[in-house]
Amino acid sequence: MRELRIKGKTIGQGRPLLCVPVMERERDAVIAEITYLSQSGADVIEWRLDAFAGVCDCNAVRAVLEAVAPVLGDKLFLYTFRSKAQGGGISVDAETLEDLQELAIESGCVDLIDLEYFEEEHPVRKIKKLREGGVHVVTSHHDFAQTPEAGVMYTLLAQMYAGGADIVKLAVMPQSAGDVLALLEVTARFREEHPDVPVITMSMGKLGSISRLCGETFGSCMTFGAHKKASAPGQYEMNRLLGILDAIHESCEE
Repeated sequence: MRELRIKGKTIGQGRPLLCVPVMERERDAVIAEITYLSQSGADVIEWRLDAFAGVCDCNAVRAVLEAVAPVLGDKLFLYTFRSKAQGGGISVDAETLEDLQELAIESGCVDLIDLEYFEEEHPVRKIKKLREGGVHVVTSHHDFAQTPEAGVMYTLLAQMYAGGADIVKLAVMPQSAGDVLALLEVTARFREEHPDVPVITMSMGKLGSISRLCGETFGSCMTFGAHKKASAPGQYEMNRLLGILDAIHESCEE
């Protein structure tokens, strides 16, 4: 198994990492929230750029990155632009997205960058470029309408894996308890057959909320919890979620 370690954290082993998204619109609020989370129990801080009012202003984005770089410490910093097609707030053109990705590389403080694999024209080329720039890549796909058939979900993960990502992520919306079970089964199978790349999966909404708790059992290496604002339906409050994750982890080690 290839071990992915960033800032002393091993991703894909033991308790799933707790990632908390920052969804604030204004510069000062973004900086304040990241500063707060840097002192919290979160393992990963995700800046959701699509929620930021200044997302199309490179100087505004750069100013935030420069302000938060000194406070991140050992927290992993995940940099995400979620397009409208994938459940985000807005969409931007390819040139603007490229500029945002260049800012992440330039900053020196971004550890992980989310790449919407199936929205990219040349995803393999983009992954290579980002990794050469010194950031790790999380390729993602989100389906807010349904849970595809198990074979389709597995294929989506396999295609992202083949693209050379450091971590692959799949989020789907369940219509039944069976959909949640299907997602968990696919997660376990994929992790067993591809132990060299960590996987993040989740079944969204209230029905799928159990999937946010049981990653250590089924193989999902990261889960998302909310502080001020949730970034997707079904997220637990971060401190409550951390307590549950720790309890499950202790049980797994007994």
